[in-house]
Amino acid sequence: MRLFIKSFVSVFFLFALLGQAIAVEPFAVKDIRVEGLQRVEAGTVFATLPIRTGDTFTDDKGAAAIRALFALGLFKDIRLESKDGVLIVLVEERPTIAELTFVGAKEFDKDVLTRALKDVGLASGRAYDKALADRAEQELKRQYIGKSLYGAQVVTTVTPIERNRVNLTFTVAEGEVAKIRSIRIVGNKSFSESTLRGQFDLDTTGTMSWYTKSDRYTRTKLNADLETLRSYYLTRGYLQFSIDSTQVALSPDKQSVDITIAVTEGLRYVVSAVELRGNYLGKEDEFKALVKIPVGQPYNSEFVGLTTKAFTDLFGKFGFAFARVESLPDIDAEKAQVKIVLAADPSKRAQVRRINIIGNSRTRDEVIRREFRQYEASWYDGDKIKLSRDRNDRLGYFKEVRIETQEVAGAQDQVDVNLTVVEKPTGSLTLGAGFSSTEGLTVQFGIQQDNAFGSGQFLGVNINTSKFNQVYSISTTNPYFTEDGVSRTFALYQRRTRPYTTIGGDYQLTTTGLNVSFGIPINELDRIYLGAGAEKIKIDSGTSIPAAYLAYADTFGYVSNAYPFTLGWSRDSRDSFLIPTKGTYQRVNSALSKGGDAQYTSTTYQFQQYLPINKQLTFALNTELGWGRGLSGRPFPVFKGFNSGGLGSVRGFAQSSLGPRDVTGAYIGGPKKMTLNLELNMPFPGAGNDRSLRLYSFYDAGNVFGENESYNFSKLRSSIGVGLSWISPVGPLRFAIANPVRAYSGDRIEKFQFQIGTAF
Repeated sequence: MRLFIKSFVSVFFLFALLGQAIAVEPFAVKDIRVEGLQRVEAGTVFATLPIRTGDTFTDDKGAAAIRALFALGLFKDIRLESKDGVLIVLVEERPTIAELTFVGAKEFDKDVLTRALKDVGLASGRAYDKALADRAEQELKRQYIGKSLYGAQVVTTVTPIERNRVNLTFTVAEGEVAKIRSIRIVGNKSFSESTLRGQFDLDTTGTMSWYTKSDRYTRTKLNADLETLRSYYLTRGYLQFSIDSTQVALSPDKQSVDITIAVTEGLRYVVSAVELRGNYLGKEDEFKALVKIPVGQPYNSEFVGLTTKAFTDLFGKFGFAFARVESLPDIDAEKAQVKIVLAADPSKRAQVRRINIIGNSRTRDEVIRREFRQYEASWYDGDKIKLSRDRNDRLGYFKEVRIETQEVAGAQDQVDVNLTVVEKPTGSLTLGAGFSSTEGLTVQFGIQQDNAFGSGQFLGVNINTSKFNQVYSISTTNPYFTEDGVSRTFALYQRRTRPYTTIGGDYQLTTTGLNVSFGIPINELDRIYLGAGAEKIKIDSGTSIPAAYLAYADTFGYVSNAYPFTLGWSRDSRDSFLIPTKGTYQRVNSALSKGGDAQYTSTTYQFQQYLPINKQLTFALNTELGWGRGLSGRPFPVFKGFNSGGLGSVRGFAQSSLGPRDVTGAYIGGPKKMTLNLELNMPFPGAGNDRSLRLYSFYDAGNVFGENESYNFSKLRSSIGVGLSWISPVGPLRFAIANPVRAYSGDRIEKFQFQIGTAF
């Protein structure tokens, strides 16, 4: 009723204004004068008026003028008068918003709310409009509903100030967060409700809800969970599964949410056959080889999707950019069987006319174009286009990389490829700290530029300190030292280390070095590394120096020079660097130092495998082997030995405490190393499917062996335990509680270990 009265008064007021114009007799306009302006430019009014000097003023033109000026949204009152042929426009400007203030808003940052109001037209410097203020209140409430604060109240206060300005104050009473009280799934028969709910990110309030916020309802999250539920059934044979209804009930006090999802499962269908129809370019055998749909097994929408995508990609490889592949299920309900018909229409073969780069204001075009594997004036190749997009995304210079194909007007056999990038800052200043149970406080400082001057080259300076290890380095990498993608890296570094010991002391090893290395791409996954360097290793005796170091220094001197040549290979197909769930990682690194005082050779090999058991569980395997020996009749340098024990190798044993020890009890490492780690990663109880906070159980085994020893499985130390992994705001954090399964007399046991601020 109140809204109706306001609307009626507004319409009446407008007609009253129009009535003034209607009352004026037509006349020739000799001049136009505007009165009442304070901040609005007169030119804005003259440009908007549909009347010009010399025109004949009429009732219709007067009404049109008033409508046009009101449409600007700058005036709250407009009147037209005439005097001796002069049209006088009398205006009263709307107040201007001087400042927006938020009181009681804790859930959102002020900038977030300010941007939300700007989207509805309310911002400092703009004209105040009561209707916009009402919309602003609704927008603020919508923002709070998105945070499950359904009871949030917003009151707007308008305070007039000098120079026809106003201050707007939005007073917010946020109230309490509405929590999900229950989630019900009805109609399910083949799977239990708990199994289906385990696929959801939304959950009822639990012990970890304060961290995961999974008990906060939003429509977006629910829609994502419904799609997950649908996918769960469609990948298990339930081809006709449907979600019949979704009911979300808010309690009267707006503090609790109840969700009820009604489903119909339907029959479970088995694939009876897969048939190809349409034009397959005479290459049916090649397409059949890509079919991933198993006959005789339950229907799986994931396999169907992978097959149609593989078909489309293969058509693209042959140059058919607009090929269509449809999956048509032929259902036999009586036998609960389905025949999958894959119908293909390749359309016309296309050629890439032009590749356009959009959005790069800093990064040079050549840096982006050299990552392209699709070339202009060549046949369209879907694989190469996708690879070009992925290679640019992996550069790390862009927040977003999108690639689209566009038909060329008037040429049905040509397309343009448009790559759109959204650049991000590539320079960084890092100041961090970490703490581990072994090394104590670690301070890290770094300056790096991943895309120096838009050239695609890397430049970095890093400092890392701890109780036992200090590293200072400067490095630069040119990823395209040659046009073929051979990279070149220069590095200058100094490391100061001390072997772990029970005695302590102020001795240390200082290694100063310079090396250059080249990375040679073999294919999109494999890369070979070649390098050469020079090192100077100095043994600073100090107090409590291990006997092994003294013996080496007495024989070969306190200062040793080494000139290592390095050869390496790597392959990485993991889906994530910090939290991988699938894929493999392999690397081999070999070093040979034949000249200088320290003459040796060494090789390390690492293999990692990640296997997703389901959405929540991941099995991980890590193995490492190391081998080295001295050359020219010299022993393997004591300062080049491998270490084992602690986080990163065999948990439950003190850091770097496994393997050979000298007569002083110092752990000096050795030239042979073996490590095996098995982990089962799972969600933290109450954290739902959150991947940044995980529990894991593990089995570790490993040891380090001396130069005159062989790899001996009977001497491997091993442990089992549980741990916590958290990608925290201060960096990756890992806790581990381990119980040694195989330990020997004299081993240093540390059942509890942790590390913060560095990757594991």
